[in-house]
Amino acid sequence: MINDIKEVLFSEEVLRSKVKEMAQQISEDYQGKDLLLVGVLKGANVFMCDLMREISFPIQIDFIAASSYGHSTESSGVVKILKDLDYSIEGRDVIIVEDIIDTGLTLQYLIKNFKSRNPRSIEICTLLNKPERRIANIDVKYIGYKIPDEFIVGYGIDYAEKYRNLPFIASLKESVYTK
Repeated sequence: MINDIKEVLFSEEVLRSKVKEMAQQISEDYQGKDLLLVGVLKGANVFMCDLMREISFPIQIDFIAASSYGHSTESSGVVKILKDLDYSIEGRDVIIVEDIIDTGLTLQYLIKNFKSRNPRSIEICTLLNKPERRIANIDVKYIGYKIPDEFIVGYGIDYAEKYRNLPFIASLKESVYTK
């Protein structure tokens, strides 16, 4: 698995520090509110687990599974809901937690879908942001890192359902995903 890595972009320690910083900001912004974190599966699960442990007040969590990639490295542009929310978001403050925002098409779809459910507020929190790939016009309140247009893996992020278990974020050698 390590032989497939081109370059480590963010070590475990760097990620831990950034997640703590982001959680502190969320804690300040939402203190005293009815906050629901919604993780976008599967990629955001590791980030969200670490993020929620650093938030300083009681919160609830939920997950939604949406896909526009399948086993490809390019978004199809067609978003499919594979698993919907378990809880109502009506009247709630909601933060959608993403691992990486690329085209933004999935998030654009989710925001439209969530707004129809009448939450009090909706914001986006992402660990990684690729703004040069953006197609959809979305506002992102919490951003960990801006990254180059490379295919990355680790810390929950996969290629063909592999590499999620890497404790760091790294770029993948092109030869791995162009086979």
